[in-house]
Order: sequence, then C-alpha cells, then structure tokens
Amino acid sequence: MPYAIETVNLTKYFTPTPGLGRLLAHPFRKKGVVKAVEDVNIQVKRGEIFGLLGPNGAGKTTLLKLLSTLILPTKGEAYVNGYNVLKDEAGVKESIGLVTGEERCFYWRLTGRQNLEFFAILYNLSSAQIKKRIGEVAELLEIGGMLNIFFKEYSTGMKQRLSLARSLLPNPQILFMDEPTKSLDPTAAKNLRTFIREKLVSQQKKTVFLTTHQMNEAQELCDRIAIIDQGRIKACGTLKELQSKAGIPEATLEEIFSYFTSK
Repeated sequence: MPYAIETVNLTKYFTPTPGLGRLLAHPFRKKGVVKAVEDVNIQVKRGEIFGLLGPNGAGKTTLLKLLSTLILPTKGEAYVNGYNVLKDEAGVKESIGLVTGEERCFYWRLTGRQNLEFFAILYNLSSAQIKKRIGEVAELLEIGGMLNIFFKEYSTGMKQRLSLARSLLPNPQILFMDEPTKSLDPTAAKNLRTFIREKLVSQQKKTVFLTTHQMNEAQELCDRIAIIDQGRIKACGTLKELQSKAGIPEATLEEIFSYFTSK
C-alpha cells in the first residue's frame, strides 16, 4: 500500500537577502545559504499519527510547508497521497487540510459561520456542499452553537477548533497540524488530542502529521515520531524503536530527544 506521505532526500535551502548584516546569522548557514531542511527521508503510513519533534529552528515548520506545497524544495522529492508536490500541486492541495495557530488567517469582524463560508468558497465547494459540510464539521466538533458569534469574541480554544473546522471542510484524507495545542490550556489540549485520536483517525481514518514541542503530547498521541535537528532527521520510529536506537532502554521521550539533539 502506498504511503500517505513519502520524501526522498527532500532539501530546502534559503539564500538570505543581502544587506541584513547580523540578522543573517543562522546556526545552519554555510557560505551564504541557510540549510533549513536537508536530505529528509520519511515515510508516513496511511491512518497513523506521525509526530515531528525538534528544537526551535530545527526545520519542523519548513518541512510542513514543503509537504503542503506552500514553498518549493531546492532538491529531492516528496509525495503526498501519491501526488508529487512539484508536479501535482493541485492533487496535493485537494488531499490535505492545514491547521495552524495563526489567528490572522481569519476575519475577526465576521462570525465563525461567515468565516467558514468564505473559506469553503475558496475550496470551490458549491452552495449545497457548503451548507452540508459546515453542518457536518460543526456537529463533529460540537461548535454549532458558537458559529453565529463573531470570531473576535472567541476563546483561544474556540479559535483553534474553528481552524480545525476550516481544514476539514473539503474532507481531506491527510491533515497537517503545526503545534495544534499551542496556547491551549491543559484541559482544552487534552480534549483536542482525544478528538484527533478518536474522531479523526479511529473513526474517519485520516492521516495526521503534526509538529509539537510537547513531549507528553507526542508520547500520548503519536504512533511514530521523528526527531529533526539542524534540518536533518536524527531518528524515527515508535518509542520502543527510538529507545533501542538511542541505546537507552526505558528512556523517556524527553531523554531520547536530548540524546539525539545534543549530538
């Protein structure tokens, strides 16, 4: 069975804009080039929750953007739902939903429903499909009673649920989540993790690729975890496989993370 996501030596270099002086400093910069992601090889199975851990600036968000076709790779290949991110951008976009913590993506003076209607139009859904899908995602996320409230009045947790609702409108097979529980309180974060595991993956059979800084979240939620540092994948596997690769039986994920990112 083909993988939901597969990369082959996926690489992204950035050439800084001249004239920025000390602002160009970067730990991975060599000869004027920032190596944000380098020779990344990962395979994500269909229907699994795949976690990506790494220090700040390690390349997590860049990798997510490459897989979402938001930026183009410098070299290497990536396939999402069988589509090549360079040759089949439309196929990739039809297959994925993207969840971020960026509130700027929404219109604060519109209601939650009006926001969803706007984005549904961008997804090329018909009027009948828009009404149907908004109803379905609202029921799934239990937010129907909040959709007629202005976005600016939402709590942080509700804003995140609306972001998830937006990503689900086209009913994607694969979800990319960039730190989905960031800024959420412990109860809201736990509820979101339960929703991802029980509703999205177990019931709807979606594949979830997420980045996180939370070790407990990754350990609780993810089937497999990749650790990225300085743009390179240092290790990938289940917790037991990572313990074996680190040579530290019974190690916590935090200990494993420290082992691979300090080398």
